[in-house]
Amino acid sequence: MEVVLLCPRWGSEGIELPDFLDRARAAGFDGVELSLPDEERPRRAALEALACSGLAFVGQHHQTLEADFRAHREAYLKRLGALAAARPLLVNSQTGRDHFSFEQNLELLERARELEGRSGVPVVHETHRGRFSFAAHATRAYLEALPWLRLALDVSHWFNVAESWLEDQEEALELAVNRTDHLHARVGFPEGPQVPDPRAPEWRGALEVHLGVWDRVLRARARDGAPRLSITAEFGPRPYMPHLPFADTPVADQWEVNRYVKDLLRNRYARPLT
Repeated sequence: MEVVLLCPRWGSEGIELPDFLDRARAAGFDGVELSLPDEERPRRAALEALACSGLAFVGQHHQTLEADFRAHREAYLKRLGALAAARPLLVNSQTGRDHFSFEQNLELLERARELEGRSGVPVVHETHRGRFSFAAHATRAYLEALPWLRLALDVSHWFNVAESWLEDQEEALELAVNRTDHLHARVGFPEGPQVPDPRAPEWRGALEVHLGVWDRVLRARARDGAPRLSITAEFGPRPYMPHLPFADTPVADQWEVNRYVKDLLRNRYARPLT
């Protein structure tokens, strides 16, 4: 099974897209994860840059935040459709809102499923605070209701929401692991979604917990005969990245941390896991 390691656009928005793509390729990433502009001309330019880069591409949806359900649904489906039309490896969607009803979030998931069927592009749904999938126990209900539902698992959010390593929610975590097609490789902890620096010895325990979950996903996909698993090294900038007080400087370099995560996983998954 191929492991595709991706660079996030998040945190590098100040760099022109062609330069960012060149930088990601030079750093040894297999591809990138990013959203596309809503406007036609910038979107076309972004797609041309992606095509020229030769990098794999995962489309990312995160922008839809309207509190009114009807307005939210309209904007959500429009953005999802535009991403699917770009023919990425898959679309990773932050779907719904935590305050929408179960039925409302279910409708969004079902409409995304319909779009997937029309386009042929897989749509996975990211586990993320503020969305339908904000916590392990909440996501379990949707996974049980929708046997076809597939996830982009960012378990750092769930550790943070539960203020635990989910030791008492193993059944929910196992269900999610077995329904995951895309990973966000960020290391969180029970009091936050991102440790300051996963290279630091004091955060080794948190890194090992996440590696254990990521290994379980890889094994599950291998058992299923999946051709690939895409993984985005997704340490983020401020406010995820802590800054020193008064000096207002980041405690670590986001780019170098994501390169470290990419290299760590490249070496770890170079051979099949036992």
